[in-house]
Amino acid sequence: MTNSVIIIPTRLSAKRFPNKPLAKINGVPMIIHVLKSAAKSGVGEVYVSTPDKDIKEIVDKHGGKGILTGNHTNGTSRVWETFTKIKNENIDQVINLQGDQVMLSPDNISKLDKLMRKYNSPIGTLASKLIKEEISDQNIVKVEVESDLEDESFLNAKDFFRTKKSLKNEKIYHHVGIYCFKPAYLKQYVEFGESKQEKIRNLEQLRVLGKIDIKVGYCDSSPLSVDTVEDLKKVEKKIS
Repeated sequence: MTNSVIIIPTRLSAKRFPNKPLAKINGVPMIIHVLKSAAKSGVGEVYVSTPDKDIKEIVDKHGGKGILTGNHTNGTSRVWETFTKIKNENIDQVINLQGDQVMLSPDNISKLDKLMRKYNSPIGTLASKLIKEEISDQNIVKVEVESDLEDESFLNAKDFFRTKKSLKNEKIYHHVGIYCFKPAYLKQYVEFGESKQEKIRNLEQLRVLGKIDIKVGYCDSSPLSVDTVEDLKKVEKKIS
């Protein structure tokens, strides 16, 4: 039997937007919007992974499953701790869905799960089209792939970055905050420890890039994540 699980890592102490998970969008806390999208994907059980009792209480109140963790330097290591705390014997894929991915559709969550199974990949993620005004925005992470990203593509990631001097002739897309891991590779990620490039660019995926293949699929959802109060206003407007 094969099973997937979705784990949403989130915390209150984000530097750019403190208490972000509990910020309300149309009267509903952000983390609950993400939780509902994850559940609608039908991929598997959904857990919210957090060090904060306030978040767990809100999740539990809305019928979700909150798991308290210790402190971690990033969401992926928090996901690993949660994975070790749940009944995981039959789980062969772990989806790390970032807690600010309000606009990511359930269909795209399930698409990543299916692409991972189809290609039997160790790690996978999603990306969408990059629009002109996003190129110089440091809040938006970009991913470079080997060729044009088509609807059913699952291509090797060549690089992840926030800004770059030249993008000429490169296949660059807007990286979306979701990953899928085979459990053994999630464990490896944690065991590798923080890398130099990861620190310099503040991008945790650089820890394994070049050591383990990261595949990229195409996402047709709006890729907007909530990093700032201004992003929150944009998301609320789109949802409304």
